[in-house]
Amino acid sequence: MCCIHYRHVGGQVSTWLDRAKEYNGGRYSESYVENTKALTRLLPLCILQVLYRICITQVASGYFIQSMNTNLSLNGVLLPIAVMKILSIIPILILAPCLESINSFLFSRRGYGLQPGTSIVCGHVGAAFSLFVAGIYEIHRKWFPLVEQTLSGKVLLVSSMSCLHLAPQYALLGVAEAMVAPACSFIIFRLAPIRIRSICMAVMTLFQAMGCFLGALLIRSVFIASEGDWYPTILSNGHLERFFFVLASAMLLNSLAFWRISHRYRDLDEHSDQGFRQSLLEENLLLHEKSLKFYDSVLDWPSPYTPMETRL
Repeated sequence: MCCIHYRHVGGQVSTWLDRAKEYNGGRYSESYVENTKALTRLLPLCILQVLYRICITQVASGYFIQSMNTNLSLNGVLLPIAVMKILSIIPILILAPCLESINSFLFSRRGYGLQPGTSIVCGHVGAAFSLFVAGIYEIHRKWFPLVEQTLSGKVLLVSSMSCLHLAPQYALLGVAEAMVAPACSFIIFRLAPIRIRSICMAVMTLFQAMGCFLGALLIRSVFIASEGDWYPTILSNGHLERFFFVLASAMLLNSLAFWRISHRYRDLDEHSDQGFRQSLLEENLLLHEKSLKFYDSVLDWPSPYTPMETRL
């Protein structure tokens, strides 16, 4: 009864956070609560980016190790391993303006463009397929005979398969990044209120950094748990493809989970501050503005020098 008396239970509320508002018996102002609601709406998006970021970090770990154990010689020129990173940057440079052109065309024709949630799901699936392709090429790489290759002054026995065979897995990760990164920024920009937009971007960056650290921790854990079999020092003596396949399967499940909640990020045209109550004066002003737009009229006061017949 005390809770009902102080309006902690009951009342016209849409979510449990609304009970924290001052006019519902809570202790917090309406702006604080609405900003918190916006941030909690974006948290699932941030959390599901952690595994995706783990997949992206494989370029600097698993993919580079795989490239180091292939033939980096191209027409007698020994390519540096970092050149392979360019293969994942090129799709970003090509797809970014193409997607922008497609969105502009769809906006001009239908009034709306590609859904950012759909773009993120496609990017996650692309990252999963990149890992699947990496696992397949790791199996394929072992079929080639070994050759000697000098890297950083050390002579290593590597597969005679050309490093260009690994281009598809790098390109797929580039495609995934071109579809996911802009869509996440767009969702945060449209859903986050202006007061906490920078905070929401910082939270997204924090979760992406968490994915990088968890990726390094995952690699170390897999190396210890498998005793160097799933993440071997010498790839010919281990099964790196198993690590890629397991991570790709987890990424597909992550894509399915985001697809299930993607409906939360469809109505981006709605005002982010729609939960705020309006005062009576604001409601009257909005009603007056709507009536002016409805009748398509403009107040035009006559000049004192206008003849009386024109005024009448």
